[in-house]
Amino acid sequence: MPIPEEFDSERLAEIALAILCLTASTDKVGTRAWKGMDWDVLGLLYERGWIGNPVGKAKSVIVTEDGLEKANRFQEKYFGAKP
Repeated sequence: MPIPEEFDSERLAEIALAILCLTASTDKVGTRAWKGMDWDVLGLLYERGWIGNPVGKAKSVIVTEDGLEKANRFQEKYFGAKP
């Protein structure tokens, strides 16, 4: 579903990353999160370099180091959660 033009895409990306990383876990490949979000939203996160390419059959996506750092900040910013 396309993201409505009237949405603040920056805020949407920040909140989506914060929520996505709630399911994150680290293994020998890196930090992964379940990619159960809309493809357009995942595309926003990928464009910002916060996640690896979400296209593919894998049910998870790699979260970059920058993405993890930002996710912690956004969780605190929007939800008051401290990492």
